[in-house]
Amino acid sequence: MVEIKTPDQIARMRAAGLVVAAIHQATRAAAVPGATTKDLDEVAAKVLADHGAKPNFLGYGGFPATICTSVNDVVVHGIPDRETVLKDGDIISVDAGAIVDGWHGDAAFTCFVGSGHAPELHELSRVTEESMWAGIAAFRKGNRLEDISRAIESYIRRQPRPAAGQHGSGKYGIVEEYGGHGIGTQMHMDPHLLNYVSKKRGRGIKLVPGVCLAIEPMVTLGSPATHVMSDEWTVKTVDSSWAAHWEHSIALTDQGPLVLTAPDGGRAKLAEYGITAAPDPLA
Repeated sequence: MVEIKTPDQIARMRAAGLVVAAIHQATRAAAVPGATTKDLDEVAAKVLADHGAKPNFLGYGGFPATICTSVNDVVVHGIPDRETVLKDGDIISVDAGAIVDGWHGDAAFTCFVGSGHAPELHELSRVTEESMWAGIAAFRKGNRLEDISRAIESYIRRQPRPAAGQHGSGKYGIVEEYGGHGIGTQMHMDPHLLNYVSKKRGRGIKLVPGVCLAIEPMVTLGSPATHVMSDEWTVKTVDSSWAAHWEHSIALTDQGPLVLTAPDGGRAKLAEYGITAAPDPLA
């Protein structure tokens, strides 16, 4: 069953989304050489406390931290700890969530630690982020779930593959085991959203006002194959190629899409696609 939200419920999800945006801002600033991933987790926990919000990752299925911190060849679900010290030249994906009045927000970003990163890493992050926005632009009334998957995959497939380098084999891989999802009164809900088109899945649900999704492509500089480490959470690439992960939570309203976890509601990026973002209910 897909949960359909009322305008009032979407407004509450927007409140949770803005807390997630604040976590992103704070952890991005804290992701510097010498910081540990546990330091970032503590920064996120303080933001949640300051906003009177609750973490939705901590304790989820036994997950032991407030956020996920995935460094270099870790795709997703990296566990913050004191042993992982960020170094100049690393990349890190931070996945964060918040609960406000029982409603969830969830979003992720990839950023660069220090300076001097290879162009292929900047391009990897750019391609992943822009594929997410292509998917968000396809999140419109009358489309179906598969239209989002197709937009994400098509954008990635159109990009020139980078030359083989030290961070991967010189091709983009779209991770298949993990994808987007519904969000609302729970963090993970129906429907599951693939980042590629699968003939086995059909076209998926029809997109109508009140549907809320977390759209989150994960892309590698090599094989899309992954494996789960012994901690039963950390997901790494099989070929050790580096990965990027971008995510936003979005609501579809009668007035268009509202990017719940973007400070501006997605207005600037959606305008590049000729789409007007829905009015911010908390503005």
